[in-house]
Amino acid sequence: MGIFIQPKIPVINMVDMKQNTTSNEVRHALEEYGCFLVVCDGITEEVNKEIFDSLKNLFDLPTETKVKNTSTKAYHGYVGQIPFLPLLESLGIENATSVHGVNSFTNAMWPSGNDNFCNIIQSYAKLVSEIEETVRKIVFESYGVQKYHESYNESVAYLLRVMKYRPPTVKETKIGSISHTDKSFISILSQNQVKGLEVKTKDNKWIPVEYPPYSFLVMAGDAFKAWSNDRIHSPYHRVVMEGHEYRYSIGLFTYHKGIITVPDELVDDEHLRKYKSFDHYGYLDFYDKDSQFEQEYCHIKSFCGV
Repeated sequence: MGIFIQPKIPVINMVDMKQNTTSNEVRHALEEYGCFLVVCDGITEEVNKEIFDSLKNLFDLPTETKVKNTSTKAYHGYVGQIPFLPLLESLGIENATSVHGVNSFTNAMWPSGNDNFCNIIQSYAKLVSEIEETVRKIVFESYGVQKYHESYNESVAYLLRVMKYRPPTVKETKIGSISHTDKSFISILSQNQVKGLEVKTKDNKWIPVEYPPYSFLVMAGDAFKAWSNDRIHSPYHRVVMEGHEYRYSIGLFTYHKGIITVPDELVDDEHLRKYKSFDHYGYLDFYDKDSQFEQEYCHIKSFCGV
């Protein structure tokens, strides 16, 4: 009988990434796994504790307060009280890298203000947005299309989503979040010490995400997959809750204000064009109304595939 070796999600150091010594590894990880872990020295134990304490305070607010987190965009506001996903509760902070974005969210939750929450969340979002931009720049350069990076930068919108998963009761499902791909361009996820996130490999094996200390999971979304003309993999992932602890997670999701087009340089005889140009938020609306949203199939292909 052969020994099965569990595949491991690649780990890359942020310092190496900034020095661009890992561009091949970054691209390879996104093509093969659709994700990688980045270890960052910008987060200390103290900062980490502040972030997750602030999330606990947020989720401890009454439900009637949290449902005030609304948005005209699909999946940008409060999500919770879902019968088939009883363990999950989540809120969205639009334009989370801007003072205005975080302030307007905070004022809806705490009408008398909460400067501490504002400062923690905005500085977190800024730090993580720098990781996102670094990754994106490396990939654009690696594919020889860096000339598009600046204009792409100008149309990025950042959504910060915070998530709480409660432990299941004996009779409840352990699934905190169903198997799905992200609809973003890039997602960057971190968590408290409670595990639960699993990623599906290309050969359909679920592997647990083992976060090293002070690390983030960088994951490609469907929009990145389409932009790259299917070179980059957008992986299925889910949350499975074991044990008796609450799991808190925070994710920065990047969207594109406007039309995403496959660069001509990524289309050739071996890589025929697979996607028409598409509106990113249009895709989000399409997915929101898709009766098969729970199914594992390529939603982006059905939206804008050639």
